[in-house]
Amino acid sequence: MAAAPVERLDVHAYTIPTDEPESDGTLEWDSTTIVVVEAHADGQTGLGYTYCDAAAAEVISSQLAGAVEGEDAMDVRAAWLRMTAQVRNAGQPGIGFCAVSAVDQAVWDLKARLLGVPLVVLLGAAHDDVPIYGSGGFCSYSDERLCEQLGGWAEAGIPRVKMKVGREPERDPVRLDAAREAIGDDVELYVDANGAFARKEALAWAERYADTWNVTWFEEPVSSDDLEGLRLIRDSGPAGLEIAAGEYAYVPADFRNLVGCVDCLQADVTRCGGITGLLSASGLANAHSIDVSAHCAPAISVHAFCAVERRRHLEYFHDHVRIEGMLFDGVPEPEDGVLRPDRSRPGNGLELRHSDAARFGVQLAEVTR
Repeated sequence: MAAAPVERLDVHAYTIPTDEPESDGTLEWDSTTIVVVEAHADGQTGLGYTYCDAAAAEVISSQLAGAVEGEDAMDVRAAWLRMTAQVRNAGQPGIGFCAVSAVDQAVWDLKARLLGVPLVVLLGAAHDDVPIYGSGGFCSYSDERLCEQLGGWAEAGIPRVKMKVGREPERDPVRLDAAREAIGDDVELYVDANGAFARKEALAWAERYADTWNVTWFEEPVSSDDLEGLRLIRDSGPAGLEIAAGEYAYVPADFRNLVGCVDCLQADVTRCGGITGLLSASGLANAHSIDVSAHCAPAISVHAFCAVERRRHLEYFHDHVRIEGMLFDGVPEPEDGVLRPDRSRPGNGLELRHSDAARFGVQLAEVTR
């Protein structure tokens, strides 16, 4: 195919209120912001996004657009290298790589649409689907709401669910009792502390989670920055309870540092440098015989994670499921506990409903390039 220069990037930021106040072990919030990128070339539009502060949109407009516009949409990795170099001084980890992630997804999607193939075909599928787990169970929920949400996922055939813990540890046993009763004995129960515990406190809870509630997944028992703490809990915790982290892994070195500290790596395609960054993390995981779990953003993750050889599962996160259903056409729906990419449509199959999204729009500064 002849070169297809990227004509322009359109960037939008939307802030959507949650359906009720939410909290985890270390944070409270009542809205979520999504930054959406549309990349245009030869009559086609590729779409990508990141869940991040609206400042990521400014980074895309001021720092990244000039590295992509006018360049061949077929050369996705070259665009990624230019973008990551461009944000070197601005700061790669954090907002910088969230911005890169959204543009990288959009350019991959654009390439697939220009070629007329589903994104999963372009990437090279290792799997036909990605198993999911229901994720929510916020600390701010009433016990009734907790049971309704987790029990609803179990009834829908999702065989694993996750809840937040650690904000008020003294309340957690009652919440865990209620959750286990709501989902029954055959559904796996996961917990996520979002770094709320100190090392030995987390180790004590790990034993209790496994013994009392048959919890099989303990996410971020301590801060993701505490590599020694993660390793301590992984190595000293009970058999059958996996320790996971990686949602705050941005640059490749972040994933390298986590290897040996967790049982399962997490990767967020909206943070880790997009699909190009995800494939790099996947190669690292292959080399170290460790699985990768997709963190959140299910609609934009399913095609990409079908190309991850050691993919474990995908987080079907309540907030993002709700937002993606509100803003996009083509959002995949769970079937028998998995998500499958839509192979009937080119690219990632998603289309932004501009009119529906407009009421949530965030005013962005004018950037002159």
